[in-house]
Amino acid sequence: MTSQAAGTEPAIPRPGELAPEVALPDESGTVHHLADQRGRWTILYFYPKDDTPGCTIEACQFRDLELPYAATDADVWGVSKDSAASHRRFRDKYNLPFTLLSDPERRTIEAYGAWREKSMRGRTFMGIARSTFLIDPDGRVARAWPQVKADGHAAEVLEALREERSKRAGG
Repeated sequence: MTSQAAGTEPAIPRPGELAPEVALPDESGTVHHLADQRGRWTILYFYPKDDTPGCTIEACQFRDLELPYAATDADVWGVSKDSAASHRRFRDKYNLPFTLLSDPERRTIEAYGAWREKSMRGRTFMGIARSTFLIDPDGRVARAWPQVKADGHAAEVLEALREERSKRAGG
């Protein structure tokens, strides 16, 4: 595993590039592979920690848009370093209808450039930067949001998904 050094810029997949593979377990231990998503749109969002204020806002807004997302044949996958047990509690507490994946070794988090230097209250540290990738049915990055504000982001991604689907349909 390559580890992102403090002070260096991570490589963030850009639109048009093949999305890095994802092979991570959910809260029940089932491993989800991005390669198995061919033919479907996937929203892959990275967040710092289960059941914290910003992460809860973001997750609940994706939850609240479950029906519009389902109408687009898209799957939402949330990724953090949290354990399967933590994901299970988070999903149950907020009735989250989508997949939460556990990446304690940060392989996927780093592959998507989401492990970055952060600062809070004058302290600098490495952590997960809230970021999202819209992956098309061919496994390519259609849109990337390398720095996300939690509130309102789920709606922004849904609108982008609709735009990308419309472009593919020819208008």
